[in-house]
Amino acid sequence: MKHFVVKTLSNAAAIWVAAWIVSGIDLTADGWQHKTVTVISVALVFGVVNWLIKPVVKLFSLPLFVLTLGLITFVINALMLLLTSWASGHLHLDFNVTGFWPALLGSLIISLVSWGLHLAFDDED
Repeated sequence: MKHFVVKTLSNAAAIWVAAWIVSGIDLTADGWQHKTVTVISVALVFGVVNWLIKPVVKLFSLPLFVLTLGLITFVINALMLLLTSWASGHLHLDFNVTGFWPALLGSLIISLVSWGLHLAFDDED
């Protein structure tokens, strides 16, 4: 349970940083309490998308992983962020990614920030 909470909170912080840095990622909630709830909710949606859909996409794109030496991972992460934005819109969350390039840059920032936070807050049981 501790692993799930740490991972969700680090993803929420990473999404917040990406929304702060990248101009095409919008977090339009008013007030810091509403933004906090929205970011945690988006992090939960992001976690579900990465848990359910990302392994299937990676399996079907295995030849591309070999061909691009793993660089297709950045594109897949951007697509997962776009899918999170789409799902967040249907859940009436104030989170939107406006295109592929902001999603690509945002997924890179989210990966780096969440990696750094996982290193800082080691969550091994």
